[in-house]
Amino acid sequence: MKELLEYLAKALVDHPDRVEVTSVEGERSVILQLRVDPADVGKVIGKNGRIAQALRTLVKASATKEGRNAIVEIID
Repeated sequence: MKELLEYLAKALVDHPDRVEVTSVEGERSVILQLRVDPADVGKVIGKNGRIAQALRTLVKASATKEGRNAIVEIID
């Protein structure tokens, strides 16, 4: 899941070297914190949060496949 989010975020931003994903593991869930360059935050969020929601949906689907729950937080 972490690798998937990192791959997708790097494809969206202008500064892929500044993309950082950290994970906080729980028993049945994981929180993924996505950090990007401040100039790229808008690209990751998108209009009305559509890109952010799409990222969350993809990561959640990947987590469900593994029998877990995933939460994506975008931090600038």
